[in-house]
This record gives sequence, C-alpha cells and structure tokens, in this order.
Amino acid sequence: MIERIKKDLDLKFGAMASEVVECGIQATLLIKKEVFCEVCFWLRDHPSYYFDFLANVTAVDYFPEPKFAVVYHLTSIPFQLQLTLRVEVARDGVPEVPSVSSVWRTADWHEREAFDLMGIYFDGHPDLRRILLPDDWEGFPLRKDYEDPESYRGIPVKI
Repeated sequence: MIERIKKDLDLKFGAMASEVVECGIQATLLIKKEVFCEVCFWLRDHPSYYFDFLANVTAVDYFPEPKFAVVYHLTSIPFQLQLTLRVEVARDGVPEVPSVSSVWRTADWHEREAFDLMGIYFDGHPDLRRILLPDDWEGFPLRKDYEDPESYRGIPVKI
C-alpha cells in the first residue's frame, strides 16, 4: 500500500517530495516540509485513500544529531488503511513545520502539545501556545538536552 501511495505522490508532487523509510514495524513516508500541507490535503481528499482521521502527532529528538522529526499517524476509516508520515527539521534556530490544523482539526491540540514539550513551531497554527505547562515555563521538557530547573516560582522542582 505504501509503495502505491508513494508512486501516486511522485506523479502529483515529484519524486523528490517523499521517500519511504523503514521505522520499526510500519513503513513511513518522509515528506519534504515545503510540500507537507499540500500532501496532507491530497491524502485526505484523494478518493482512493481518504485519510480522514489524524490519530496522533508526536515529535522525536535525535540529539546529539541536529534534527527533530514530527510524526503523524493517519487513518482512512472507510478504507481501513493506516499511514505514518514524518517531517524532519533542523534542530538549530527555530524548528518549524507547517501546521496541518486546516487539514485535520484534531491537529490543533496535538501540535500545541509538540510545541509545549519539544519546542516545535507550527507555521500557520491558529493558536500556538502552551497546553500543559504554564506560559512562563522555560525550556522544553521532552528534549533530550533539557535540564530541570531547581525551582519554579519558589517551589523546588528537583527531588
């Protein structure tokens, strides 16, 4: 199934837009961030695939490698298909990926969580702000190089 999707993506977006990578038990499509939103709209609206459900968005820190990946788990409920997409972004500067909240509304909170805990910015997100931590929290706790503060507002954090 993934090879068929890859072939169709190549025809629509060009051969350099995506690549199939093996990650654990399920093959993944690595998508270039420049065409990511267009690919997602296409996967949602294509009559042969109709990936209508975004189940999860998560971020991966490859530290000490200078990159992050944002991983998307899609489901086509009518066709009973599952697909994993991945977008890689450099760790230096501001890691930024296009928001897919206009494609799947559930991306709103998933992207906010990835922003809050990993510091990934989602360009075009309608309300990108922390969702789990206080607004004045410093740093991103799920990054591999994160160090817990000694205290927060006078309350000891480290045990």
